Amino acid sequence: MFSLRQLVQLRNAPNRWAYALSASFCIAAPVVVGWIAGDVAAGVIASFGAFTALYGADRPYRNRAIKLATIAVSLGCAVAVGAWSKQFGIFGIAAVVLIAMGATFFCNALGIRPPGAYLFALAGALGHGLPSQQLHWWQAGLLVLAGGGLSTIVRLMGGLADPRAPERTAVASAGKAVAQFVKSVGSYDEDRTRHVASVALHDTWTTLVSRQPARVADDRTLTMLRAISRELHRLFVDGINARDASTDRDALAARALDLAAEARSKAQSSAREAPEHLPLGKHGFSELLRESLVWPSPVLVVSLRVGLAAALAGLVGAVLGLDRAYWIVAAAVLVPHQGLDWNRSLQRGLERVIGTLLGLFLAGVVLWLQPQGLWLAATLAVLQFLIWMLVARNYALAVIFITAAAITMAAGGQAVEDITGLLWTRAIDTIIGCTIGIGVLLVTAPRLVAVPIPQELAAALRSAQELLKFVSTGDVVSTEAKRARRNLRHRAMVLLTAYELGAGSRQHRDFAEALWPAVVAAQRLLYRLHAFCWALEEAGSSGAGKVAFTAFGANGQASLNATLDDLARAIGDGRIVPISSDVPAFLKDDLEDLSRSLVRQPD
Repeated sequence: MFSLRQLVQLRNAPNRWAYALSASFCIAAPVVVGWIAGDVAAGVIASFGAFTALYGADRPYRNRAIKLATIAVSLGCAVAVGAWSKQFGIFGIAAVVLIAMGATFFCNALGIRPPGAYLFALAGALGHGLPSQQLHWWQAGLLVLAGGGLSTIVRLMGGLADPRAPERTAVASAGKAVAQFVKSVGSYDEDRTRHVASVALHDTWTTLVSRQPARVADDRTLTMLRAISRELHRLFVDGINARDASTDRDALAARALDLAAEARSKAQSSAREAPEHLPLGKHGFSELLRESLVWPSPVLVVSLRVGLAAALAGLVGAVLGLDRAYWIVAAAVLVPHQGLDWNRSLQRGLERVIGTLLGLFLAGVVLWLQPQGLWLAATLAVLQFLIWMLVARNYALAVIFITAAAITMAAGGQAVEDITGLLWTRAIDTIIGCTIGIGVLLVTAPRLVAVPIPQELAAALRSAQELLKFVSTGDVVSTEAKRARRNLRHRAMVLLTAYELGAGSRQHRDFAEALWPAVVAAQRLLYRLHAFCWALEEAGSSGAGKVAFTAFGANGQASLNATLDDLARAIGDGRIVPISSDVPAFLKDDLEDLSRSLVRQPD
């Protein structure tokens, strides 16, 4: 159901004032340079590269430099290709469609957060809409690249004050999430907070390991943060194993908050030893792409949806006039590009229609005032400041100012003769584009949208079997074992995503809801096995094998493997699986819960 409350509701986000001010500088500086050089229009085009600053705020500075440089080049290429394609008339719209599809695929596959693919699609569309007599396509691309390069430099300057600020933030956030989880153990909120804490810890290791150079110089702060993260993970494991009243959960939560405060503080901390073993973070670039290319992955589905919506919007725009096609395409991409389920897509689609229409009204005010030179730079700076402050808190509200900024940039600092006519046309184009986007979602809503839930349940059980090959021998720190542990965490998180997509489907909501107990039981099983891996790691090489042998017994691995095979088959059969007494005791309750949850209720 559509809720106006969500249109203005703000999510929690870290202090963003410094980032917002730097982003404002990034968008204003090219306009100022253009004004000084006597070519404000060129400065406005270059300022589009300032949207580079909206990405990568959570990344370590070295890794951020690579990402922002890639974003800047990509935005420049999108504008250049869009401008180049205009010479081909209606066929040039195909280039804008391909930009939208490619950006959607890579942003969703690699987990690039909002604004995600939308700004790349908007860049291609705006490039297609640039006046051809103003400058050559390659000049437009270089101007945007220059603006993006400036944003990259500015967004890296925070590293001069605190080179490890993003790492501190990630660890502190994980500490708060772990504290909330251990306090909720035994309550109705346990499963949700456990998942949130797991994701936060996973993000922390991604920040501290995956997004660090292969060889890191001796860095006391990084060593401290890695040691704190290991202790937080142990507290997380203690929370998973806290089944009886003897566990002091308040003490665990207090310790997690203390660790979060220590991570956040820049004061000299007590020396910590470098962890002997480090978990792996997120999957690598090639692994993420390979997983995303397997049909029917959610990433492929949403990329094809965006392509269809952009193509239809382009054709409609061509009928109405090629000068309108670019805005209709951008509006159509705005709705489906994040790959949300039907309910959330419809909700956000309507929010964005309202946000865009309000943004057009704001753009009309700006165009009526006709700011020039330094006033134009200041106007864009204010809009960028508001975009940055809102984009993580409420994307729908941010769209208001993104729209106003885009319209202002498209005007190129020139006076618009018929402001009312322009805004009316853009409003109609927005409604047409968003309607096409929503229509594509309606028509292409997967008839088998709930199928990924059984598939992901089976994949989760296979990941457990893969890890058991190492765990049963006490090996949890070899490279292969670490990959298996990472895959187990990944499958636990993907499983919940598959459920959310199914539960948001109009056709298969009941089917998805019926599988919710199985999703929860499978997640508990995976996290229990995950906790056991940490216990083995804590036991060390001398005691790990003994702990594993004691837990699994003589026939434990074979019996557990057979049970997991039976459970995987029961996902489709809907039958109960007897749990052998030979399975490891610490997994027996979760296995029985999963078995019971797979039994289908009579219609």
